[in-house]
Amino acid sequence: MFVDLACIVEGDGDVDAVPIALRRIVQETDPGLTIKIHPLRVPRTKLVKPGELERSVELAARRAGRRGAIFVVLDSDDDCPATLGPELLRRARKVRPDLPISVVLAKREFEGWFLASAESLRGLRGLASDLKPPSDPESIRGTKEWLTARMSAGRSYVETLDQPALAASFDLLQARTAPSFDKFFRDVVAIVEGFASGTPPG
Repeated sequence: MFVDLACIVEGDGDVDAVPIALRRIVQETDPGLTIKIHPLRVPRTKLVKPGELERSVELAARRAGRRGAIFVVLDSDDDCPATLGPELLRRARKVRPDLPISVVLAKREFEGWFLASAESLRGLRGLASDLKPPSDPESIRGTKEWLTARMSAGRSYVETLDQPALAASFDLLQARTAPSFDKFFRDVVAIVEGFASGTPPG
């Protein structure tokens, strides 16, 4: 089976990293499903404004086609994911109720998912060989700086290079200890299983 997935993201690194994470979860859930991902970058400050999310969802829907799906993956920054996420999902579904749509806000920042799975990233991209996750990965504001502080001398975290590379390597099970990644994982699985059964969730 072939499925088009449109993915609305906010950062330059997300354009590559989010599709990588999506593919990994899809492959783990249904290896027989072939997907094509269409990333669409829209700055978060623009996306949350009235009408902007709606326009982006319409564009994403054209890329996904009538039998595709849409994922919106953003950093929550200082907003509460449990409040902003459902509101964005409501707005998105109002525009395209005919397509399965997932809205996931990484609590604080996408890189918080790397912090939750830090042990699986030991020695990669200059990270310390004894790297350990913080006690509450999703409470940290400044995850890029956290990663930089634990890289070898002369290295610093570069979003466009390190984010996709770490997205290809982080342990998905470890990352699920971060509630926002667990939601992302569950949403992808639900939509994939919906396609497999012929009734993708809308």
